Amino acid sequence: MVRSYEAMFVLHPKVEDEAVDSLVERFQKVVTDGGGEVLKSEKWGRRKLAYEIEKCTEGFYVVMDFRSESAVAQELERVLKITDEVIRYLLVRLEE
Repeated sequence: MVRSYEAMFVLHPKVEDEAVDSLVERFQKVVTDGGGEVLKSEKWGRRKLAYEIEKCTEGFYVVMDFRSESAVAQELERVLKITDEVIRYLLVRLEE
């Protein structure tokens, strides 16, 4: 069953702009390779964190909306979890 999801992730502030683009493309590819569809991807840019994470006070925020099967969302979550440049992420299923 295809459902709507929103993934928000915070990248380490030392990540270069070109690397941000390639990471976002990699995460989008995980969704599209699994048969999902990326609806929207917004780069919010560098923002101050509410609290220090891994000795960082700011991070690069990205929000991605997509539709896919739950297995694709689980795979994206696995990839976000093992990617060193990601310091925090949140993946939620949106109400239809």
